[in-house]
Amino acid sequence: MKFESKLPNVGTTIFTIMSQLATDHKAINLGQGFPDFSPDDVLLDLVTKAMKDGHNQYPPMAGVPALRQQISLKVQELYGHKYDPNTEITVTSGASEALMAGILAFVKTGDEVIVIEPFYDLYIPVIELVGGKPVIVPMQAPTSETPRYQVDWQRIRDAITAKTRMLILNFPHNPTGINLTEEDLDSLESIVQDTGILLLSDEVYEHLVYDGQAHQSVARRPLLADHSIVVSSFGKTYSATGWKIGYCCAPAAISAEIRKVHQFNVFTVNSPMQVALASYMENKDAYLRLPAFYQQKRDRLLNGLAKSKFIPMHSEGTFFLMADYSQISSLPEAEFSRWLTTEKGIGVIPVSAFYKQPDAPESNHNLIRFCFAKRDETLDTAIEKLAAI
Repeated sequence: MKFESKLPNVGTTIFTIMSQLATDHKAINLGQGFPDFSPDDVLLDLVTKAMKDGHNQYPPMAGVPALRQQISLKVQELYGHKYDPNTEITVTSGASEALMAGILAFVKTGDEVIVIEPFYDLYIPVIELVGGKPVIVPMQAPTSETPRYQVDWQRIRDAITAKTRMLILNFPHNPTGINLTEEDLDSLESIVQDTGILLLSDEVYEHLVYDGQAHQSVARRPLLADHSIVVSSFGKTYSATGWKIGYCCAPAAISAEIRKVHQFNVFTVNSPMQVALASYMENKDAYLRLPAFYQQKRDRLLNGLAKSKFIPMHSEGTFFLMADYSQISSLPEAEFSRWLTTEKGIGVIPVSAFYKQPDAPESNHNLIRFCFAKRDETLDTAIEKLAAI
């Protein structure tokens, strides 16, 4: 049978490849972003209770009302913006579905979507799937004078044309670990004020922000909230990535379009998990304590790498940390990551995998990404191996 692929450039993701490589070589997997520990027993018990209480059939299409109410209360308390739980919050099959639904609902053939590079690998295939054109605007890569990735908002403004439909944001940022600042929100407000562009804000690491800083959600600014689809993830927040439950918040008119896609994509989301999460969210400490919990793990890896030939870069958020390996090897990032996995027993992800052209020289900065959402003993074993290189 002859057919033409709608995604001819998409193959097996680097995350799958590196995880399989780690499994095949019995390496410690600090590559793919998932915890190696279980969710809170209280949450697991609530899921069991929900099942036994009979919550095993289709819930409402937009999500269990009690869960949407809890999401609304949390967002209002943390960011000061009130989303109507009935018309402006949709529970989705993971943040991935929310992101995909946001793009499918609004991007048409020929529309341009601005993507900030480096970027999570979901964005561009979905844009291309609907016939849109990704317009890539690179961040300023770290230098010895400025050891941090930075967004050039003027370059983003300059990339906006009459065909631009959407700007995709991801902060705290995967893989660089940088957060937005008040000044960044000022720049975004100015761009939105002048262009009316729609924002798709991937905020799945909203509760993983460190050093006493606050997550700068676009929901904090009324103008930005009015032009934004804000996406988050219960999997990232509650260490249950395999449950694939997320949500998106947006003004009612925007949410109505997203729900049209959601209805015919998955229709609705796992019922007992939603009921359990609604009850679990009543305990605010479960997400408020996350920064301290993960900062301890970040610092454990950061301090361990500081005793090695790797040069760790400070992570402001997410459960990822980048490190420079230029004192160890001159191999391109993908080759070095394979070598580290197969020869030294530590699975990582090359940062070049988050670029449109991973093999290009401008995509390779001698950086690899570690995930520190692991048990302390896992991190300690990995640090010992890394320090021995």
